[in-house]
This record gives sequence, structure tokens and C-alpha cells, in this order.
Amino acid sequence: MSTTTIATATTTTTATATTATATATAPEQLIAGSRERIDAIDDRIIGLIQERMAVSTVIQEARIGSGGRRVHLSREMEVLTHWSDALGKPGTTLAMTLLELCRGRV
Repeated sequence: MSTTTIATATTTTTATATTATATATAPEQLIAGSRERIDAIDDRIIGLIQERMAVSTVIQEARIGSGGRRVHLSREMEVLTHWSDALGKPGTTLAMTLLELCRGRV
């Protein structure tokens, strides 16, 4: 085998190995990057839920201060319907959890 043939074969093997490594790490990089995005989104969702809880407390205090009840059932049904319409049955479950988090803090 000549020196040129050996050099070409080595270059081809190295290029193939590099491509295989890049292909193997590309999904891992995609997954890692996507997980970072999900974590950031989760942090924003948690912040919004905490904000919702604070607003709900203000509403409950105002309602109780004016002689009303802490919980307004027809409003809770509106919230359940809104989430269900947007996300289906899992939306109802999420809404129930949100309502549970937001009521009873006063």
C-alpha cells in the first residue's frame, strides 16, 4: 500500500469516526439543551403560580372583609372550564391543583 493510499484511508477513517462522534453527541446536546429550557419554563410557571396565589389571597381577603365567603364556587367552575377547554381532562386536574394551592390561605 502506498503512502498516499494509507494517508487517504486514515483521513477517511478519522472523518468517519468524527462524524459518528458528532452524530452520537448531537442528540445528547439536544436533550441537554431542551432540558435546560424545560427547567427555565418550570421556573417561570412556579413564579406565575406564586403570583396567582398572592392575587387569590387579596381577593379572598376582600371578599371576607365585605362579609362574603372565602371561596366563590361559580368562579371556581369558570376556572375549571377554562382550563378544561384549553387542555382537556388534564387541564381540569391542573386547575384543581391550582385552586387547591390558592384557596384557604386567608
